[in-house]
Amino acid sequence: MKKTLFLLFFSLVSISNAQSKYTGFFELSTPKKVWVIFHPFKAKKAFRISEEANKVSDSIKKTNVLDKDASGGQVDAFRHAFWMARLRQELGKSAARSLGKAHERENYKTFKKRKLEDGSVPDEISSIMDLHNNEQGLALVVKDEKVSQKELIIRIINAIKSGKMKIIKKDSKGNFLTCEGIVISPKSLKGKWKNNKCLIASNPKT
Repeated sequence: MKKTLFLLFFSLVSISNAQSKYTGFFELSTPKKVWVIFHPFKAKKAFRISEEANKVSDSIKKTNVLDKDASGGQVDAFRHAFWMARLRQELGKSAARSLGKAHERENYKTFKKRKLEDGSVPDEISSIMDLHNNEQGLALVVKDEKVSQKELIIRIINAIKSGKMKIIKKDSKGNFLTCEGIVISPKSLKGKWKNNKCLIASNPKT
């Protein structure tokens, strides 16, 4: 019992210290709180890697290497794959995967509260996409593998351009499309977790 209480206390302190610039443990979603409690010694490192993934993705978005789409596009796929690969490198596959799943459970709660994630309310198809790309990222490295950030970026970009990841089908104007290529009305998507967006391979032009 004492050991359990100690781990819980350590978890709260770890995540609060790690996120002092942004938010505290008690402002995390329930799924992420649970992850932290079960991974008290990995929480601070996980937060650092999450920041790294966002920064690298933002840099990639400013180039012409991928499609510049961070909400359902190749940059979105890149961010998830990079995040999972780095987490696996430093925390191991199981901890990385469980944090990715916690994030998707958080997205469902975000949908219920109508908060924005990367400029849009998350939905089921986005979650399916993220989980697929998470697994692709996990497959690119093993724990403690000495892969430089540059090499990892190249691996992920190659995986995206070879179609191993998933993105959401859109037209050149950014409108969501059905699998038949029909434009989906934004109004029809409001308030719906399940919708008729379409997942496609991450290399639609090849």
